[in-house]
Amino acid sequence: MNFEERLELVRKNIVEIVTEEELVKLLKSKKSPVVYCGYEPNGPMHLGHFVTVIKLMDLAKAGFKVKVLLADVHALLNRKGEEDFISKEVVAWKETFKAIGLKAEIILGSDFQFEKSYQMGVMKLAQKSTINRGMRAMQEIARDLENATISQLWYPLMQVEDVKALKADVALGGMEQRKVHMIGKDMTNITGHEFIALHTSLITSLKGPGQKMSKSISGSGIAVTDSYEEIKKTLQGAYCPEKDIKDNPILQISKLIVLPLLDKLEIKRPEKFGGNLVVKEYSELEKIYSAGKLHPLDLKNAVAEALEKVIAPIHKKIK
Repeated sequence: MNFEERLELVRKNIVEIVTEEELVKLLKSKKSPVVYCGYEPNGPMHLGHFVTVIKLMDLAKAGFKVKVLLADVHALLNRKGEEDFISKEVVAWKETFKAIGLKAEIILGSDFQFEKSYQMGVMKLAQKSTINRGMRAMQEIARDLENATISQLWYPLMQVEDVKALKADVALGGMEQRKVHMIGKDMTNITGHEFIALHTSLITSLKGPGQKMSKSISGSGIAVTDSYEEIKKTLQGAYCPEKDIKDNPILQISKLIVLPLLDKLEIKRPEKFGGNLVVKEYSELEKIYSAGKLHPLDLKNAVAEALEKVIAPIHKKIK
């Protein structure tokens, strides 16, 4: 894979690179740069997580060394569960990554985040960070931010220190991670560690705009542990207005998960409604849908069938 091909693969389905100039320099100077992405193990992996997992698979193909942080300490600080629950979820997440086939070094936060040098690094960041900026960084990450605890303000500073501790050249996350990453970018004079931030789109809640996908809200998301029947039922009730492509989670799932993994979306329908379709490019799907040539129910049924192909093999391996 030449330089241009690597760069194009890195850019695929990325909405922001901070900065592209730094990325170009990195790819030209380092054969196997390190990318890291962190996940709170507080319940089954869902399709929202899948967006960054697929991106990590792209980056591995582009020659990156992939490090995945199972952020058990972060989950505890963010009030996502007690230690016993989180420990069980760590095991489940490791099994899920193995089932997906992601080639990565899996690292547990609690294996290094209590070290003195790490905590001193977080404390130095805390001295230079305002409470207001910490609150802004946690707006889309924290649970019950109206009653935020000090532990939740400690969280983004640990995330910045994670990039340094894991010797990551690139930090990958959804757009909800942007404010955290920008703290790290702005404080390289304190950490002494420079990195590039890659941000993916977020999948809108299946209940509709205003929130990202989450399995903690009934009907909002789909987990890798869901059966075909559960997936189909959830999608049938999902937000998917006719002709509307804005904040449409079914189209987002098609673009960010189905097409990257299956290379096509097969739409089955009677001849009187236009007959079967095979779509290979998202731009084509968006054009057909926005023109009213594809009914929401037909799209939902096609996505349900496609997700079964993606999830069923994973489901079998982690049962």
